[in-house]
Amino acid sequence: MDKDTFTLQTIRQDLIDNNLQAKAIIQDILNSRTSIAELEELNEAGRAKLSAIRKSIERLDDWARDTADALLAKEVDNHRDQFSKTLQAFRKANVSTMLEIEKANREELMAITGESELRQRSTARVRHNQGSLVSQENDVTEKMLAISRHLSETTQKSAITLETLVASSQNVEATSDELQNTAGSITMSGKLLKKYGRRECTDKMLLFFAFSLFLACVFYIVQKRLF
Repeated sequence: MDKDTFTLQTIRQDLIDNNLQAKAIIQDILNSRTSIAELEELNEAGRAKLSAIRKSIERLDDWARDTADALLAKEVDNHRDQFSKTLQAFRKANVSTMLEIEKANREELMAITGESELRQRSTARVRHNQGSLVSQENDVTEKMLAISRHLSETTQKSAITLETLVASSQNVEATSDELQNTAGSITMSGKLLKKYGRRECTDKMLLFFAFSLFLACVFYIVQKRLF
């Protein structure tokens, strides 16, 4: 196996591996319902895999341009389409999971609020245990405030994550458009080079026939003068 073939196979294997790992991370994001911190860790890992896929596609595209391989160029287009679908699935998984986490936090807050109301009613019935109930109410209030702060932080982090995903999507779409335009220019250049190559061949044949005719004329003139 020569060096070029090995390099091409390495790029293709990297694409396969990173695609599988990116899909696994997307599934982990969909299954994650614990906290925003865990979601952010999965996001970081997912963005790293998406970046690796994009770089491998760019390397494969450079290879297709350098070798003018039409089949390889078609393979690059297929990888771009698959990458676009993976990126879209990554974004949808993040949005879905963030909504589920926020919903769970709200339900927890509502449950604590209901518990607080029940304890307030108990306070009216059991006056002698008022000190203990006040302490419990304070604990419930602190929990409610903590959850409220957590919800606020979750909302802010969700907005930042969505902005990052939108920016990444815009960059990918811009890169895709640029690569497609470049591919079109390369295809047109190849057609022009083939056209000029055929013309060059025709010109060489005409020069050859003209030179042959010239030699025949010279030979004829010399023959007439000598004989």
